[in-house]
Amino acid sequence: MSPRAQRQAGGFTLVEVLVALAIVAIALMAGLQATSALTRNAARQTDVVLAHVCAENELVKVRLSRQMPATGDARLACEQAGRTYEVAVTVSPTPNPQFRRVDAQVFDGQLPVLRLSTIVGRY
Repeated sequence: MSPRAQRQAGGFTLVEVLVALAIVAIALMAGLQATSALTRNAARQTDVVLAHVCAENELVKVRLSRQMPATGDARLACEQAGRTYEVAVTVSPTPNPQFRRVDAQVFDGQLPVLRLSTIVGRY
């Protein structure tokens, strides 16, 4: 085998190695972004589930009181799974005086997480 044939058969050039490295870097960055998105989504889902429990608890309290709720606003603390949320309960009149609208909005600090609404009638 001639010396020239031996040089051509031995290994990759620097350009080929750099191109391969760039392709691997792009693939790893895409994987990192996908993993990051999944992590954020899991955290958001946990917040929504816990906030839903808080809001539903407040709406059930209104239904179980067996009284027509008075109109107005109230802010209550709710602790779920070691986290504290704030629940803003708003009772407002409806066009029919036999019913009231009850909204429960859950906040994590200053950020709204979830809002549930229901209608409560006279018992």
